[in-house]
Amino acid sequence: MTEHTPFTADTPPIEIETGPNPQWSVIWMHGLGADGSDFAPIVPELGLPAGLALRFVFPHAPFRPVTCNGGYVMRAWYDIISLAPNARQLDEAGLLESRAFVRHLIEREAARGIPSERIILAGFSQGGAVAYLSALTHPAPLAGLMALSSYIPSARLITDDLAEANRQIPVFAAHGTHDDVVSLELGEQALGLLQTLGLEPEWRTYAMPHSVCMAEIADIGRWLERVFAKAR
Repeated sequence: MTEHTPFTADTPPIEIETGPNPQWSVIWMHGLGADGSDFAPIVPELGLPAGLALRFVFPHAPFRPVTCNGGYVMRAWYDIISLAPNARQLDEAGLLESRAFVRHLIEREAARGIPSERIILAGFSQGGAVAYLSALTHPAPLAGLMALSSYIPSARLITDDLAEANRQIPVFAAHGTHDDVVSLELGEQALGLLQTLGLEPEWRTYAMPHSVCMAEIADIGRWLERVFAKAR
């Protein structure tokens, strides 16, 4: 399938740096209908070491009609045609457009002195689906992949385009056991595919709905610290 030219975001990403001259970047995609401000407030809650200088990049998805929401226009990384407890029917062209945009953000970080092997892709819900596809098919090595309350948007695209450079990428995947938006079953399907591909994700569940909780935030902070320590 032809990959579209990266879209131009209507608003620049929100950026938070935890120290001067950051040596690492986390590109974090929000969920359907939210925006880049959604996860910015948790950065201080991650409990990261004071000397670890990171740049968190929180981009905004473009506005587009979302079919499963009656065509309502909202920020979305791609159109979702229909929902089911164990599946999603979605617009692959829009998904690939968002992957191209993530690649643009990776290149942007490289131009600022942070190469791909020091970049983590992260996302919540629909943003996590984009992170899954973008990280596992990225041609250059990445530092890690984090998917929260999310799912694999297209097993075919990932298995067809799986990048050798990221076959051993560290993965943190987490889900709420009471999630009624993205079912736990979808999260477990993603976990199963990753394991089939030879990856060894750190999988966590929490007694929560389609959201994040303080225990999860603490686990994310510890995982980030381990990834960066291992890669130094």
